[in-house]
Amino acid sequence: MFAGLYQEFFTLVCIALALGMDAFSVSLGLGMKKLRLKRILMIGIVVGGFHVVMPLIGILTGKLISNSIGDWAAAASGFLLFGIGAHMIFSAFNFQSRQVFHTAGIGLIFFAFSVSLDSFSLGLSIGMSEIKIIMSVIVFGTVSAILTWGGLLLGRKVQGMFGAYSEIMGGSVLCGFGLLQVFGI
Repeated sequence: MFAGLYQEFFTLVCIALALGMDAFSVSLGLGMKKLRLKRILMIGIVVGGFHVVMPLIGILTGKLISNSIGDWAAAASGFLLFGIGAHMIFSAFNFQSRQVFHTAGIGLIFFAFSVSLDSFSLGLSIGMSEIKIIMSVIVFGTVSAILTWGGLLLGRKVQGMFGAYSEIMGGSVLCGFGLLQVFGI
């Protein structure tokens, strides 16, 4: 029983790390603005909150969909994970300048929404599987908040050296988990 729970938790942490890489990479850029620590704390909390709410909405929607498509749910879930990962990899090669978000008020809400939007579709994928909902959203929220804080703090130091590479790594992990789910390797 504990082995299965540990394996599910480890898988969720790996997926959460991959999912949070876009928040990390964007936070690296934001961190170059030399934000105050109080503002950094608030940004991480808001991003973490959105990484709880968005996948939860996706999970509930995915549960409804999985009841409709039955046996195809696992394959659909795997293809969706792969697609999210591929999108992250391809978007890392988009060299157009990114919009710099304001870190207060509505700008913070838009920032948190934009970096957590892919967690909705991941939630759809998880909703089609048998993964525990509460554990999933807590892990996603916690890991994304930590990655956001890490990105903001590291951005103050390194001036954005790892941005695209972290998105490529995160996308590769999601592609791998998607293929694993589709082919059951």
